[in-house]
Amino acid sequence: MPVLVDSSIWIDYFRSGNQSSKLDTLIDENLIATNEIILTELIPFLKIQKQLKVIRLLQEIPLLALNINWQKIIDLQVNCLKKGISGIGIPDLIIAQNAQQNNAHIYTLDKHFHAINKVLHIKLL
Repeated sequence: MPVLVDSSIWIDYFRSGNQSSKLDTLIDENLIATNEIILTELIPFLKIQKQLKVIRLLQEIPLLALNINWQKIIDLQVNCLKKGISGIGIPDLIIAQNAQQNNAHIYTLDKHFHAINKVLHIKLL
């Protein structure tokens, strides 16, 4: 089962690795995946820092195709709001939908995904 590695994990991994200790094992076991949203969150900063090798390595990670169902995103946001869960950004909703569509776990430090999980029942590490 693929593991969609959220940008929060990558950021921790690049900085200190204190909270992303499982990532090395997931990489070794060839379980990690990404999508265009996560890459779009990471690559601009890496380009500014001239981390071209890191960018190339990230771009080699298997991509989960984004098949955005906008009506389901709207419904998910409505259901979150009905449960008192606000402040969830559209990118996080799309990432959660992407993981669910691909039967993938999400490896994240972002509390938004734990909130989304109360509505969508995604698989979190």
